[in-house]
Amino acid sequence: MPTLEMVLNGKEVSVEVEAGDLLAHVLRERLGLIGTKISCGEGECGACTVLVDGLTVTSCIYPALKAQGRQVTTIEGLGTAGQLHPIQQAFVDVTAPQCGYCIPGMVMSARALLEKTPHPSDEEIKEGISGNICRCTGYYQIVEAIKLAAQRLAEEGGTR
Repeated sequence: MPTLEMVLNGKEVSVEVEAGDLLAHVLRERLGLIGTKISCGEGECGACTVLVDGLTVTSCIYPALKAQGRQVTTIEGLGTAGQLHPIQQAFVDVTAPQCGYCIPGMVMSARALLEKTPHPSDEEIKEGISGNICRCTGYYQIVEAIKLAAQRLAEEGGTR
């Protein structure tokens, strides 16, 4: 059985995987990180979005072994036990989550967007989350949350 070695949320991890395992399943089932959601299982909805070397990937179709030696960040890698990351806090503050199922993927897409574009326009935000589907909202609060997060991160001096 192959061993996957990666830096996960800032910590080196090593886990045995099957050759055909997908990253979302390894994260959830072998490593216990259930913040990454699996909804469609086809890479269409974005609920499983994580960052690999800072880029968004749909982990439900991403081969786990492709993460070998890479930096992987999940929703659990943002913030701390006592304090939410500014992006997470902005989502809470504008009541963006409704059912909440899509939110981890939305937050991870927002994180990647704000790393690349610290002061995005509404159109850039919409493009940045275009790979994420929310079935509960009209996206208004989500866009507002990302704008608020951008403002707060700028005040703090970066995306952390």
